[in-house]
Amino acid sequence: MKYTLTVLFALLFCKLSFAQNVYSVKGSTADTISNVKLTNATISVLNAKDSTLRAFTRAGADGSFLISKKLGKGKYILLATYPKYADYVEEFTLDSAHTTHNFGRISMILKAKLLEGVIVKGTRAAIKIKGDTTEYNASSFTVQPGAKVEDLLKQLPGIQVDKDGKITAQGQSVPKVLVDGEEFFGDDPTLVTKNLRADMVDKVQLYDKSSDQAAFTGIDDGQKTKTINIKLKEDKKNGYFGKADAGIGTKDFYSGQLAVNKFAGKEKMSAYGTIANTGKTGLGWEDANKFGTSNNNVEFNDGGISIFSNSSDEIEGWGGQYGGEGIPKACAGGLHYDNKWNSDKQTINGNYKIGSLGVVGTRNTQTQNNLPSGTVDANGDQSFVKTNSDSRFNNYIFRQKLDAAYTLKIDSLSNLKFTLDGTLKNTETETNSLSTSTRENGSLLNRNDNRLNVDGDQKTFNFSALYTKKFKKAGRTLSVNISESLDRTNNTGFLFSDIDIYNENGVQTGGQLTDQRKVNTIKSNMLNSNITYTEPFSKYFSLMANYGIGVSSSDADRRSLNRASNGEYTLLDPLLSNHYQLDQLTNQTGAIFNYKKDKTTFNFGTKVAFVKFGQENMYTGEQFDRNFTNWNPQATYQYRFSQQKSFRFNYNGNTRQPTIDQIQPIRNNNDPLNLVVGNPNLTPSFTNRFQVSYNSYKVLSNRSVWINGSYSLTSNPIVSNVNFDRATGISTRRYSNLSGETPTSFNLYAQTDMKVKFLFGMNVGVNVSTNGNTSFNQVTQNGIEQTNRTRNNTYQVGLNLSRYVEKKFDFYANLGPSYNTSVSSLNPNTNNNGRGFNSFHYLNVYLPLKVQLGAEGEYQYRAATQTFNEDFSRYLLNLNLTKSFFKEQNLKVRMNVNDVFNQNQGFSRNASGNYITQNSYTTIKRYFLFSLIYEFNKMGGGAPKQ
Repeated sequence: MKYTLTVLFALLFCKLSFAQNVYSVKGSTADTISNVKLTNATISVLNAKDSTLRAFTRAGADGSFLISKKLGKGKYILLATYPKYADYVEEFTLDSAHTTHNFGRISMILKAKLLEGVIVKGTRAAIKIKGDTTEYNASSFTVQPGAKVEDLLKQLPGIQVDKDGKITAQGQSVPKVLVDGEEFFGDDPTLVTKNLRADMVDKVQLYDKSSDQAAFTGIDDGQKTKTINIKLKEDKKNGYFGKADAGIGTKDFYSGQLAVNKFAGKEKMSAYGTIANTGKTGLGWEDANKFGTSNNNVEFNDGGISIFSNSSDEIEGWGGQYGGEGIPKACAGGLHYDNKWNSDKQTINGNYKIGSLGVVGTRNTQTQNNLPSGTVDANGDQSFVKTNSDSRFNNYIFRQKLDAAYTLKIDSLSNLKFTLDGTLKNTETETNSLSTSTRENGSLLNRNDNRLNVDGDQKTFNFSALYTKKFKKAGRTLSVNISESLDRTNNTGFLFSDIDIYNENGVQTGGQLTDQRKVNTIKSNMLNSNITYTEPFSKYFSLMANYGIGVSSSDADRRSLNRASNGEYTLLDPLLSNHYQLDQLTNQTGAIFNYKKDKTTFNFGTKVAFVKFGQENMYTGEQFDRNFTNWNPQATYQYRFSQQKSFRFNYNGNTRQPTIDQIQPIRNNNDPLNLVVGNPNLTPSFTNRFQVSYNSYKVLSNRSVWINGSYSLTSNPIVSNVNFDRATGISTRRYSNLSGETPTSFNLYAQTDMKVKFLFGMNVGVNVSTNGNTSFNQVTQNGIEQTNRTRNNTYQVGLNLSRYVEKKFDFYANLGPSYNTSVSSLNPNTNNNGRGFNSFHYLNVYLPLKVQLGAEGEYQYRAATQTFNEDFSRYLLNLNLTKSFFKEQNLKVRMNVNDVFNQNQGFSRNASGNYITQNSYTTIKRYFLFSLIYEFNKMGGGAPKQ
């Protein structure tokens, strides 16, 4: 009996204790003017930290409501909604002293009356969508103390950051990260994401950055760059912070970094330096084209002239990118300064970067060259040639870049902006390769011992001036833009090639020996101007008119010198040498109409450019004068359903001129088995491109949705026409326009993210994507010419999982299968279709005594195909153990283990034209690295509490 009473007393005590800890909210809703009770109004309670839904109910017939379930201690947001009424939002707190919060009568207001002086209380949501901008409230996403911006980005729905720091947002690459709207070390996003502290960030804004002119006029010109803007907290804009990191490892690996940043309000100064052979280059090299391209080609884009490179001519030098191929040694540094003064009327932004990168390694390349179906072997099988090549490479690059921008607000209506950048680049490359080619029956076709050494120097300079003026009449604007670009490239090299040729019985029937010195001098000058005027016809309708003139000159002097009897390279080879000049004059005019009202924005119009080509072969004196008309139509439609939801459609047409590489009538023999010949009679191609996007964010469910897709088709495309000599295995590639066929490309990406309570509150994202292209080229063998169509498609499904529990663990995983198809019409019975699977994950566990254990893994699988009969799989696991010291945990000792299972292998597969290629190459494998890291921080807001 005694025990029975004790148990009953205990149960009663528990029940009473439970009853004492019931938390609730109550109140009533009514029209603020007519005092009508708002029956069935939706009442929701959200977590203040992340705006996720905690509980909800509907108001009764008398407008009253009571919520007493699923609530405990904590900070919350009450959200009351009713059709045609403005939302009512208010924060409140429940604790042991205040278990019930009574809102009394909530007076709601019709949206039509909202602007008549009534103020609605509100708070910042975790995510807001404002037109083209998705804005994340940084305080709504939790990261570990001392975390960097990169760690914060990993928590944001719709954004992924890979192991190398590359950012992908809503399925598109993000090449630009700004700080308070300004450039920070130019176009290297990693220098922001890996150095700035996450606790300094107020907001993260994701948007498609328009050109300066489009941002000024408000009329879309179709030029967009996916951009992230990091907005700092006001109390984090004064002080200094930085990081010193030094590590030494096994197998002679090492890594070091020093970064210092000083912020004084609107003035920012930063410096960094890195040295490593672990794969860290210090520079993202995303701005490789701004450092100076390896070859200057001229293209008319949107009526203006731009320089780009698409040449595979190795004599033009190495671009300097490192993507995991080979063993690197990198040294880099940079300085950054930006400031605003004189009441923000004057702004300056400058960057200086210097770096060197050396890469050595080996590469194995297996290629299948599909040939016209009219040619078959004795067994009636399709004709193709397989090539196996083993090569050693040793590449080095040193480059410097200085860029600056200055903006002057002349008055409240006029601005003037100057930008300039200059680059110096030096390269040294050496490649030795031995290749063998076999026919479809396995018989030896040829063997080539090839060596190529190149030394290159390049100087580039770009300058632009933009003047903008707004008139007193709203919407009337004038802008004038002038830009100039200069480029000088000098490359010298030595080519040695020894080719042996065999018949189908394996008997050597001939050979070809090449021993030459190469001298290439490329010059390019470009001057472009544009005047744009906008005129509003009404409150909603306006016109943008423009006129521009562009002048460019490209000079390419390429010489091949054979060795004379005295051992000197003095004998000019006329078949492999040419001096060619391409001058272009462009007159461009256009008109764009813009309509904007309420939630709808629509613009349409076209630009037309009259282009005059002046081509001259300086060796023969032959001249070509040709005229073209380029059309650039465009149309954009955008509808904003709400602040959290929008739809966008975009179309633009673009005329692409042939490049000087494609036009210059010279035989390029840098790979003597694959010759390239230019065609001075090429004409422009035209591409139509369509894009759609949809994004949405739902506050109550914390669910985000992004969908985007594009489709393009090209008429009169410039393709390669390959003539294959079956007796020798030598291909000669010549560019030509292809009529009757239309290359196409497409991509579609969809992603949704949400927090799932039954999965322990984990953030879950699912994405599906597909992309592909249909391309064409022509192949001739033994007089038989056939058009080859290559179709490449990729299908992927991805699952993102993430969960962060403060001071316990941080987890992220991205995984999913893929399927690739690649079929050439020349050989439809043999394809490169194959399954694949990719995953990337990391886990950080925060242990007692300020110890952190981290694991980062990457798995890649590629199934065997009909072309390549071996599977490829690897799992890369990197571990780190970190011990922190001091109260601020700003001194760390870390041990890293790279590639724990020693499985790293360089691997890639791709298909282009009538070629299917697989590469295997040297890359960094297992090593141990011991590091000492010191972080210092003295910002205006003080060091964050740990």
